Amino acid sequence: MGIVVLTMKASVIEMFLVLLVTGIHSNKEMTKIKRPKFNVPQINCDVKAGKIINPEFVVKCPAGCQDPKYHVYGTDVYASYSSVCAAAVHSGVLDNSGGKILVRKVAGQSGYKGSYSNGVQSLSLPRWRESFIISEGKPPKGVTYPSALTYSSPKSQAAKAGETTKAYQNPSVPGTTAEPVTLMQVPGTTLVKATHTTLPKPSLSAGSTTSSPRLQPVGHRSWELDLWSTITYTSSQNSPRGNPGETDLWKPGSVLLDAGFVPKEELSTQSLEPISQGDPNCKVDLSFLMDGSASIGKRRFRIQKQFLADIAQALDIGPAGPLMGVVQYSDNPATQFNLKTHMNSQDLKAAVEKITQRGGLSNVGRAISFVTKNFFSKANGNRGSAPNVAVVMVDGWPTDKVEEASRIARESGINIFFITIEGAVENEKQYVMEPNFANKAVCRTNGFYSLSVQSWFSLHKTVQPLVKRVCDTERLACSKTCFNSADIGFVIDGSSSVGTGNFRTVLQFVANLSKEFEISDTDTRIGAVQYTYEQRLEFGFDMYSTKSDILNAIKRVGYWSGGTSTGAAISYALEQLFKKSKPNKRKLMILITDGRSYDDIRIPAMAAYHKGVITYAIGIAWAAQDELDIIASYPAKDHAFFVDEFDNLYKFVPKVIQNICTEFNSQPRN
Repeated sequence: MGIVVLTMKASVIEMFLVLLVTGIHSNKEMTKIKRPKFNVPQINCDVKAGKIINPEFVVKCPAGCQDPKYHVYGTDVYASYSSVCAAAVHSGVLDNSGGKILVRKVAGQSGYKGSYSNGVQSLSLPRWRESFIISEGKPPKGVTYPSALTYSSPKSQAAKAGETTKAYQNPSVPGTTAEPVTLMQVPGTTLVKATHTTLPKPSLSAGSTTSSPRLQPVGHRSWELDLWSTITYTSSQNSPRGNPGETDLWKPGSVLLDAGFVPKEELSTQSLEPISQGDPNCKVDLSFLMDGSASIGKRRFRIQKQFLADIAQALDIGPAGPLMGVVQYSDNPATQFNLKTHMNSQDLKAAVEKITQRGGLSNVGRAISFVTKNFFSKANGNRGSAPNVAVVMVDGWPTDKVEEASRIARESGINIFFITIEGAVENEKQYVMEPNFANKAVCRTNGFYSLSVQSWFSLHKTVQPLVKRVCDTERLACSKTCFNSADIGFVIDGSSSVGTGNFRTVLQFVANLSKEFEISDTDTRIGAVQYTYEQRLEFGFDMYSTKSDILNAIKRVGYWSGGTSTGAAISYALEQLFKKSKPNKRKLMILITDGRSYDDIRIPAMAAYHKGVITYAIGIAWAAQDELDIIASYPAKDHAFFVDEFDNLYKFVPKVIQNICTEFNSQPRN
């Protein structure tokens, strides 16, 4: 019995040793076939997705791809003409420090919407042949990606020394030379193999085709095969005649796409690079007033046209960036073309070249008035959301007055720039109708808005300085108009003497005033306080950022009823509204009351003055004129209004707006 037990133990030990040895051997085998480590390809910020043939890939982006020079088209789904890495920053997958991303090609879209996200401004595009989407650079489990990318550009292929480009070749035919051709596989289609083969050219028989067959492979670039080029299809599905491996000559001027054919003209349209949408960092509506007077002469007029063409090129004209029109002035001004006539720099330059000189006097003031009344209209392409800029070019000096016309233009929200070329010399100054006209015309006298050029032959040197100033919306003080640069707080009397019906009339007056302003978080903001003996914040400056939301909020204000403590209401508004005003905003208080205050108004009114709040006091019916004058900012005649009846309030909307704008434009901003 003991011998049997010992024998069994020996057998168990022997089996264990066999399994142990086998396991070690298996581990060695597994070690041998271990998958090699995945190397992530590195690309530059300027690499576009359309240049990379791979339908799905992981890449590593460098830092600094947030730069505006790396263009992006679309939002979430991007056109393949976009920078891969800049699109990754725009999408939020990467920040500006770079990193790994996963890119997947998808079908082309009928439209791409531009947006600003994560420090990158993407542009809109009507359509493009291919798109891509971006996600975090973590490959799904069990999925492998190439360690080297396949590029469609021959230049890139050469740089990769052939290791990243696949060549699909047929067996060579005796007496021929074969060149590899790289095709891009379209998702959802079977890849076509093609060999560019040059055959001896025999004489054509009666049954031969009489036209040169040309193949346009689908890809970033199109090219044509020579006469007698052949196509070998990998499956009967892709063969026009249904025979695998059949050599075929095909219809000239056609292209292969999704097992079908489309006209070559359509592909060439899709292959064009997208027309620039313009520089989004310089979104301005720009009018150039060019001097067409007789004194300028033909040669100088040509120099002026070249200057305008250079400006158009430097600006990068487009619907998402700057738009430009030209007015030529002499005795009378005339629009050469408006803002919406030409939507890119090339077309605009060609239009400038066709302008002919009118001749006559240099009536600059008349030209500025013309631009104010006619040029910046919606019908002429004015976008409303972009600053209006007028650049006036003057040879010598104007033959009429410009100060008043320029003031009205500025009050209309137009930024006036003056370029004076070869100004009056000492013995000519007696003929200048308005000395120092340039500084009188512009809103600032620090040289930012006026440039003096000593000679026409030096005019080209001002192209870049002028473009930089026109596009500098932060320093463009005159683009901060009376309509888009204030925090406006309405202080509304809700006392018992007003009554429910009249209170609704007051709210309509508040709404009518608010409608006149450009409302957003970065433009004019609106807030409201209602008061009786007590005070109530109806909504603050940061609560609503669109005009429709503001108007709806005004409608919802409920009538309170009570006494009339106007002094306390002013103090409350200073604390609850204007204390939270932005530093660069003008602070306007519009107080509306129908009676005499029960408390002191002098100290609160003085506090408003010291805090930089401009106060407009509007009294109705039983309001006291002496109190209105105390509450209102100086001079009272421009800031205090009295209305005999609630129903006549609406008549004062234009007057209040006019005074607000006149005051804004009269303030020195040097």
